[in-house]
Amino acid sequence: MKPLYFLLLLGLLASLPAAQAQTVATRLLQGTVQDERHQPLPGVNVFVPGTFDGAVTDSVGAFRFETTQTGAATLQLSLLGFQTLTVPLNLTASSPAAMQLRLRTDHHQLGGVTITAGAFEASDEKRGAVLRPLDIVTTAGALGDVAGALNALPGTTRVGEEGKLFVRGGAAGETKTYLDGLPVQTPYGGSVPSVPARGRFSPFLFKGTVFSTGGYSAEFGQALSAVVQLNTTDLAPETQTGVSLMSVGGSLSRVRRWERTSVAVTADYTNLQPYYGLVPQNFGWQQAPQALAGSLSVRHRTGQAGMLKVYGVWQQQSLALRQPDATLATEQAVGLRNGNGYLNASFRSPLRRGWSLNTGAALTRDDNQVRPDAARLREVEESAVARLVLTNDSAGTRWSLKLGTELLAQQYRRTFQATSEEPVWAAGNFREQRAATFAEAEIRLADRLAARVGSRAEYSRVLGRWNAAPRLALAWQASENGTVSGAYGLFYQTPANDLLRVSRELRFERARHAMLSYQYSHQNRTLRLEAYHKAYQHLTVYDAAQPLNPQAYRSTGTGYARGLDLYWRDRKTLRNTDYWISYGLLDTRRQARQDPVLAVPTFAARHNLSIVGKYWLQQLHTQVGFTASYGSPRRYHNPTQTGYNQGRLPSYQDVSLNASYLTRLWGQFTIVYASVSNVLGRENVYGYRYASLAAPDGSVGRTAVTPAAPRMLFLGVFVSINKNKPADLNTAPD
Repeated sequence: MKPLYFLLLLGLLASLPAAQAQTVATRLLQGTVQDERHQPLPGVNVFVPGTFDGAVTDSVGAFRFETTQTGAATLQLSLLGFQTLTVPLNLTASSPAAMQLRLRTDHHQLGGVTITAGAFEASDEKRGAVLRPLDIVTTAGALGDVAGALNALPGTTRVGEEGKLFVRGGAAGETKTYLDGLPVQTPYGGSVPSVPARGRFSPFLFKGTVFSTGGYSAEFGQALSAVVQLNTTDLAPETQTGVSLMSVGGSLSRVRRWERTSVAVTADYTNLQPYYGLVPQNFGWQQAPQALAGSLSVRHRTGQAGMLKVYGVWQQQSLALRQPDATLATEQAVGLRNGNGYLNASFRSPLRRGWSLNTGAALTRDDNQVRPDAARLREVEESAVARLVLTNDSAGTRWSLKLGTELLAQQYRRTFQATSEEPVWAAGNFREQRAATFAEAEIRLADRLAARVGSRAEYSRVLGRWNAAPRLALAWQASENGTVSGAYGLFYQTPANDLLRVSRELRFERARHAMLSYQYSHQNRTLRLEAYHKAYQHLTVYDAAQPLNPQAYRSTGTGYARGLDLYWRDRKTLRNTDYWISYGLLDTRRQARQDPVLAVPTFAARHNLSIVGKYWLQQLHTQVGFTASYGSPRRYHNPTQTGYNQGRLPSYQDVSLNASYLTRLWGQFTIVYASVSNVLGRENVYGYRYASLAAPDGSVGRTAVTPAAPRMLFLGVFVSINKNKPADLNTAPD
């Protein structure tokens, strides 16, 4: 289980101490923007390229924000229908004077139309996402987990026993996570049945999280259903120390900032034993979840716009419990030990003649050991991935070109030991080498019409096959604030590790996406509607009675998913209030894995609704929030009835609350945080386990799969020791 301190750490990354280190003050950038007729221009995007520092001009064309950049820098201004303006800056110790800037009309510009089909993005420049770090940690019920917060967006189904992302009728493995452009092989921590997994990364590593539920760029592969793009922050803004004390553990962090470099270290410890001793649990815990983690982050700015990033983390977790056994009417013991190491290095820099470079490499080692009763099962996955992308936008506003390649080397080993005295035998090993290349162009066909045309090709050595995936997207600026987008394409993925370890005589699994969306965004209000259809081919299926027989595996599974997603977010109507409503309608069937026929999968709900609200109480320096979630009954297979996946679970319902109180302890900025999930005590049921043998009277026993406890209560105190400046407690969290 990932350390829960990520709930509200508010970016308290840390660094190595250094005697000569210097703190970095912020510089205030402010001014006004007008058009050629000297009229104020509201809504202009004003930012410092290569950073996340920026603002949008108000109704009188004024902007004001702070930046930690020093020396030579640039200020960029962009607005629909106007030429992009770049202003050189020389940021010395003092802030520059207020600027008076003017934009020229561009009659040939597309107007900043962005291809957004399938992606929930907040800005036309793709610099942000609907879910920023504070969105994630202040979403009640998300428990500071990226996947937990994304489950409050349309297109997802909450599968409580897994804790992962299930998107538009797709399994969890069909969603791929990318960190700084590099695919992450193991984005979740270890888990055992009925104990949900958590994401491995803190949301505060990232500038923002882009969640694309289909029709995504040719840059991204090995994802049949969705892509989560995690883009890490650049230089840390300032030197500081973080201390966190929580009901489930604690953490220490230290960050040190130089002019062009920042270095950070963190150490985290989680132990739920004291909490479980106070709060009754449904599980018979023999060892409550424990975790120990440490990370190192280095950032260095090269030149004016280049950036080198290195991030490494090691996590160790363990747990043991007894679960009900429907066959023996007793409990079965199961234990887990998981060790995961991850290293990511990336570099971006402008080149000549409009070209820019973005490259990187990542290493992963995941060692997962599960002990069901006396048996020992161990899985070790090691992988190395490298990626290089070249982008050319020298043609100005008319078109841009992106070329890239990606290489993967992977080794998977699985061993099994019946008891500690029995010999260890290999239970399925394989090596994979995969290569991919892609090309994509964004073309502005007219002032209000854009197209994105691309293709991706991949070769898998373990399958001995290659594929080609053409993709097309269009965007039309229907009005000043409304955009209509559409996307169509093919998406491929190699079968999962647990399938490849048995048989390599398989094919790439394939999904065909088609979608049409409308998005309206104006004055901090966003409305999005999207209809989609997804068709599956070549899914891996096998005979449930022969799970270890390679001859029982074949790539003949098919399926479909179609539906409608709705998203409404409003940060304007109610003062100091941010809320969103998401709804997803899903119709899906598939035949995959052990499914004997085409059927509704057990992880899909036809209706999914989430309402998220946050309110800032300025006089109390407190933000309160709630999340209300509903999922219509999911299917499950009842062996005592005819048919397949014919049973229906109770609906999923949850109301969660949280509160963040901003104060000072010993003169330092402090957050006191509290959250509670499922405050109404709803008895959610995630499924049933049936006995493999019938009782003498012919009945078949079963046990319900439920949460470990009806509610989860979390308390934490987070102290940020910052010598640069005191925190403003009268400002609502951004």
